[in-house]
Amino acid sequence: MAGKSADRRYNFIDLFAGAGGLSEGFIQAGFNPIAHVEMNEFAAKTLETRSAYYFLKNNNCINVYSDYLSGIISRDQMLGQVPPSVTGTVLNRTMSDDTMQDIFDTIDGIMKIRGIKDVDVIVGGPPCQAYSLVGRAQSSHMEVPMDQDPRNYLYILYGRVLKKYHPRMFVFENVSGILTARNGEVWRNMKKYLRRVGYEIECRMQNARTFGVLQNRKRMIIVGWLKGTGMEYPDFPEVDTHGVVVNDLFRDLPALLPGQSANKYSRKKPSSYVVATGIRTAGDVLTLDNCRPNIDRDIKIYEQAITLWNNGHQRLKYDDLPEELKTHKNRHSFVDRFKVVEGDEPYCHTVLAHLSKDGHYFIHPDINQHRSITVREAARIQSFPDSYFFEGPRTAQYVQIGNAVPPLMARGIAEGIYKELNEKDSAERCKTA
Repeated sequence: MAGKSADRRYNFIDLFAGAGGLSEGFIQAGFNPIAHVEMNEFAAKTLETRSAYYFLKNNNCINVYSDYLSGIISRDQMLGQVPPSVTGTVLNRTMSDDTMQDIFDTIDGIMKIRGIKDVDVIVGGPPCQAYSLVGRAQSSHMEVPMDQDPRNYLYILYGRVLKKYHPRMFVFENVSGILTARNGEVWRNMKKYLRRVGYEIECRMQNARTFGVLQNRKRMIIVGWLKGTGMEYPDFPEVDTHGVVVNDLFRDLPALLPGQSANKYSRKKPSSYVVATGIRTAGDVLTLDNCRPNIDRDIKIYEQAITLWNNGHQRLKYDDLPEELKTHKNRHSFVDRFKVVEGDEPYCHTVLAHLSKDGHYFIHPDINQHRSITVREAARIQSFPDSYFFEGPRTAQYVQIGNAVPPLMARGIAEGIYKELNEKDSAERCKTA
């Protein structure tokens, strides 16, 4: 990875950080996190836990973290072995006009204590519901109409952070709907604003599967760089996963039935994919591999959906179910509300935060298990390492995973950003040599 052999570690701040998918990728690529700003309590706790993981790992105390995952010690006991300055880099705050100065003061304090003078990169993406095409389709049922949603303008707060710290580059991740929200007005205004702040910007659609993630997940990645620096949008090389299929993510995980859970890996050897990507490493503790309970009706539907998929990749249509299995009056919308994860394919459909509501759209492809995927299985589809622990109840864990940028994708983006920064620095050194 680019940052591993670097003679400099670039510093970054993560805004609207969620559970830390972007941060994880940048850290893996050798970047140094200054602060993570996240409003959700459970996601912020996940970020704290991950910060503790890196501290303990880097100080040869990973056994403390393993003891926490194994239930031997409590989270408070684990965090007691970590300096408050480490977990204090996580700011559990809502970004707003009223809170920005306090957030700036906290980040300034962190930088002063750690002797950090410059912020090289800002990463993050505001909550995407306001830009989501699905969200707009449902806006008639919302208290605030989509065109009046204040989240449409969170980019202005992002821009205030750019003006404050003048990073050399930034990465702004969001859904494709950001280009068409309010008939394109939001995107037009955003471009003008970010350029006025002092940045050249370019937006390209990126797909997580081209970064080696076994998932078809398209996202808009906006990259900005300071005007006059000569930098540009990185070209991200496509990762070859030839011969790898989604089932390779599940091979070493135990077979489970609805309502069951496991804390030990199966005896099957992990696939070369999960080892090569670092999803599973030696000494990992299996966590969050627990299944939702399912009523008999759902299990029967799952079995039909799995049978169809495994017999020529056919999809179950809701209206084709026997009447005794139908509970929804609407037979014409969302006819594919039951969907099997494409286990024998190179990538599966997009993991969504809706997974927290029910598992019908993410059914495990093994008919003998006839259940929806577990939290850990969802995390693996998103390319999170098994050492990554998501705090909060199961519903909150699913939301965090579904909203995250896959770390493998984030790492690829970070390596491209690193290359731009490093080549610019190398050129400057040559001029002064």
